[in-house]
Amino acid sequence: MTNPPLHIALMAKAPVAGLAKTRLAPALGAEGAAALAAALLRHAVAQASAAAPGRVTLWAAPDTSHPVFAELARQHGAALRAQPAVPDLGARMAAVFQGGLAEGANAPLLLMGSDIPALDAALLQQAGAALRTHPAVFVPALDGGYALVGLRADAEARHPGLHAALFQQMVWSTAQVMAQTRARLAVLGVVAAELPAVSDIDEAADLAHLPAALVAALPADLRALLGARAKH
Repeated sequence: MTNPPLHIALMAKAPVAGLAKTRLAPALGAEGAAALAAALLRHAVAQASAAAPGRVTLWAAPDTSHPVFAELARQHGAALRAQPAVPDLGARMAAVFQGGLAEGANAPLLLMGSDIPALDAALLQQAGAALRTHPAVFVPALDGGYALVGLRADAEARHPGLHAALFQQMVWSTAQVMAQTRARLAVLGVVAAELPAVSDIDEAADLAHLPAALVAALPADLRALLGARAKH
């Protein structure tokens, strides 16, 4: 039987100065942080599109009106959706899976952030391959969370309560998210695949993990600022 084609969803904030990557603003300035957020988003969509051509959905916040979202839709054929206007990250992630699995016609779905340059096409394809033998797959983040979660379309049917365990009553953006997720999976008897941990780009110290090719595509003033930081 042919495996259903992989679908990939990304969640991203509009790269607006003062709203995007605010924890990087002390190091890069608000405009620099927003420019880096846009570059990370472009990189993420390009990698997702290489891994799953024509099967990428970009879930945008607060809506889809920022020009970079339209640019990426044109360039890569990504579908655009607005994230639900609810404060809880878990509720938004659950909505992405509910909508994405339905639109994907029973295809497995990967959900990734837009600020993890280590999630390249090869790693995304590896995560998709893991779903052939596991109901769920994770790429942990070095900060204790996770950078990617993937689910088979039949994961909830085979393991009732899985979506609730993953997305409800979780304290997000803490160093315990992945550990709590593992514990909840164990209670349900779910054996998930885990790939090597990667770094997201949230704090100034994370800038060392930016790929050289991504840095080379940044505006000259931002490249210079990053170069000056690297010398200290």
